[in-house]
Amino acid sequence: MDLQQRTTASPLSPPPPARQSHDSTSILFTFLSFFAIVALVLLPSASPSFQNSLSILHQVPEGHVGVYWRGGALLKTITEPGFHLKMPFITQYEPVQVTLQTDMVIDIPCGTKGGVMISFGKIEVVNQLHKEFVFETLLNYGVHYDKTWIYDKIHHEINQFCSSHSLQQVYIDVFDQIDEKMKDALQVDCTRYAPGIEILSVRVTKPTIPESIRRNFEQMEEERTKVLIAIEKQKVSEKEAETMKKMAISEAEKNANVSKILMEQKLLEKDSARRQEEIENAMYLAREKSLADADFYRKLKQTG
Repeated sequence: MDLQQRTTASPLSPPPPARQSHDSTSILFTFLSFFAIVALVLLPSASPSFQNSLSILHQVPEGHVGVYWRGGALLKTITEPGFHLKMPFITQYEPVQVTLQTDMVIDIPCGTKGGVMISFGKIEVVNQLHKEFVFETLLNYGVHYDKTWIYDKIHHEINQFCSSHSLQQVYIDVFDQIDEKMKDALQVDCTRYAPGIEILSVRVTKPTIPESIRRNFEQMEEERTKVLIAIEKQKVSEKEAETMKKMAISEAEKNANVSKILMEQKLLEKDSARRQEEIENAMYLAREKSLADADFYRKLKQTG
């Protein structure tokens, strides 16, 4: 009887697999609800890196590419600007700029060859990380690759430069060459060790030097300016004297030419008067000769 009751009751009992499926769905729903509540509570006050870990949908801004880590390992996946999906908690994401950017290195102390301590307040480095080298560069030097190849490198190169030059050279004589020297020094090492980084230009501000030395330089510059002004005045005076001399010579030559022309004109007039007198004399002689000949023939005819 009991067996028969169990046999007839068994078809009416719910099948075990359906109950297991219902339990799995409930657990999944509970987990998702818990995750959503945690995200709503923690996300607004969380740090950017934690928000990146929690987020599923993320945006890569224009001028950047998206790079990803899973379990601390850099993935080869590189995404373009736009919206993308990733696994929360497991995959971390960072945007990396691949357009022109300017890194500003500030407060760089250095000592000159003579032992004077000076400080460069600001050095700007315009650089670009090329897109095709993003994975290789980040794999070797991390997201903050510019700290190694720009910030730290600028400190090193400036100290190398100062230690091999005097204060006069650094502050005045070769200051206009520092930009190019820094650019070349950065690019040489980047080309060798981090070829994806291109250094386009470097702008170096005038260094800060001790006040007493700065006053001396200002006095020297003031004296140099006075000398240059005196030299320029002398050049102007010499130029004016030369101009006056040329004007006098020109005036004398003009007067000489005028005198020569007048003299030639008078000579021509005298020569013309002489010729006219000669012609008149010749005409007078011819006329007198003609009269004499006529008188001679008339007397001959009378005697004959």
